[in-house]
Amino acid sequence: MPELTRRRALVAAAALAAGAGAQALAAPAASANPNGPAAARESMGEHHHGGPQPFDEVFRGRRIEGRPVTGGGHHHGGGYAVFVDGAELHVMSNADGSWISVVSHYDPVPTPRDAARAAVLELQGAPLVPFAAN
Repeated sequence: MPELTRRRALVAAAALAAGAGAQALAAPAASANPNGPAAARESMGEHHHGGPQPFDEVFRGRRIEGRPVTGGGHHHGGGYAVFVDGAELHVMSNADGSWISVVSHYDPVPTPRDAARAAVLELQGAPLVPFAAN
């Protein structure tokens, strides 16, 4: 067995702290809705199939849309596409259930609709240009 070094002890302590912190953050969210996890997902904008609900609205003068997609492609949003004025806004779902977009990558939000709204706010009227993904 390898010798216990200060570095290994610190790494182990950091891993334990991160795990405890994640559990502490998840517990209030799960217990916040008395009807269970499914009701909590629905209150966060997800329908009974586990994915986000489709939307189509005008937000601050921009048309934002979101809908499930099927088939190939490089969608990292769990088979979900978001559009701002017809241009695709690349979105991605995180492991914790939050969503980010190519426009507001460092500001996670609870739903793809919120990601689209955050992008509209960040764009400040500028058009969304196509993103050339590799």
